[in-house]
Amino acid sequence: MGKPHSTNNSAALQKKWLLMIFALFSVSTLIVLLLRATSDSCNDQHHDSYHYFKKDSSSVSQIQTPSRLSNPLAFMKSKLVLLVSHELSLSGGPLLLMELAFLLRGVGAEVVWITYQKPAEPDEVIYSLENKMLDRGVQVFSAKGQKAIDTALKADIVVLNTAVAGKWLDTVLKDNVPHVLPKVLWWIHEMRGHYFKLEYVKHLPYVAGAMIDSHTTAEYWKNRTKQRLDITMPETYVVHLGNSKELMEVAENSVAKRVLREHVRESLGVRNEDLLFAIINSVSRGKGQDLFLRSFHESLQLIKEKKLQVPPMHAVIVGSDMSAQTKFETELRNFVTEKRINDRVHFINKTLTVAPYLASIDVLVQNSQARGECFGRITIEAMAFQLPVLGTAAGGTMEIVVNETTGLLHPAGKEGITPLARNIVKLATHVERRLTMGKKGYERVKERFLEHHMSERIASVLKEILKKAKNHG
Repeated sequence: MGKPHSTNNSAALQKKWLLMIFALFSVSTLIVLLLRATSDSCNDQHHDSYHYFKKDSSSVSQIQTPSRLSNPLAFMKSKLVLLVSHELSLSGGPLLLMELAFLLRGVGAEVVWITYQKPAEPDEVIYSLENKMLDRGVQVFSAKGQKAIDTALKADIVVLNTAVAGKWLDTVLKDNVPHVLPKVLWWIHEMRGHYFKLEYVKHLPYVAGAMIDSHTTAEYWKNRTKQRLDITMPETYVVHLGNSKELMEVAENSVAKRVLREHVRESLGVRNEDLLFAIINSVSRGKGQDLFLRSFHESLQLIKEKKLQVPPMHAVIVGSDMSAQTKFETELRNFVTEKRINDRVHFINKTLTVAPYLASIDVLVQNSQARGECFGRITIEAMAFQLPVLGTAAGGTMEIVVNETTGLLHPAGKEGITPLARNIVKLATHVERRLTMGKKGYERVKERFLEHHMSERIASVLKEILKKAKNHG
């Protein structure tokens, strides 16, 4: 009787964890795989032209655990904060702003959300996300009308999210713009050239401050606004993001990870000992899935030529969307068929929940092209799951990944295909190196990329904005 009872307990435990894990993820941790567009490169240095709020690594041992810390955002209790998003969608910018909304609500701030651009027809995603906010006590107002204007005038802080949100200022506030600018914090995530338009950012020099996710993006905005638009950036604060407590709870639970790993691998038809290299991002040319597949194919050829002994390798593309029938996605699938690697490549539809895939793979590939990612949150999420990262030597990835320690970097563009292929082979053939890099990445996350680190950094910025608004008033 003992063994069946044990089996039943194990099955019940697995069911419990599957249900718990999928219930755990609030919008703040369900990082969506759409439009994570931003980029550029950096290192962990302090730039004189802007501020970087982080704990010095030498003092890490003295930092209390998050459970003992008083909430660094506690001073925002009863403050009125207006959050302005250019859209409400399953993309990185709006979800990150929603995460800030929930952090502020958690300390008793009054939070109002408005979305500048909404489709004329009812939208299921918008309906769902607005209801999530309402359930958490966030007020949702129309972007236009007197109510929005009155809230902006009364608010202690107004946060504009993304460059495009700047259009809301003139369209809605009109003559009231000068009264609101001294308390505006502009949170910028974009790096693409088409965002540098005066119609979006003409008020940028006059706001209380700009908050940007990486040093490289901050430097890029400083240079590009001056050269292209002849305007000067306001005081700029670099704030690296952090992993939520919910995601860390799953990442640090071996039972949860094992259950998820088994479940996902079974659904993909791969064995436990097989090696999975995954890219988790919306499928688009800028994210580099095409170049990754070329590198993966080349790595298979290298292994065959050198007669290396490695477990079967698979490439996983999470973020697919064949319903959209894009030319790029068709190109990807045609390449896989042409090279006869259909049994080695797996396309997974775009999803809110990334944790199951992080638990099931062995290596994350962050292959964003051009200037790379502004930050690239999926990178720190993967490191939380003790995964090594193969990333482009561009953008925020260089502020996260320590080359040869927590992962391996390769050039962006076509010149990066062969180096990435070689790096895939390196990690496939050196198990200890792979595991050590994963552990080092986890340690780096614990040191500087947790929710309380992000809260501390944001709190420092908000204090500065409140002080400026008060002095101006």
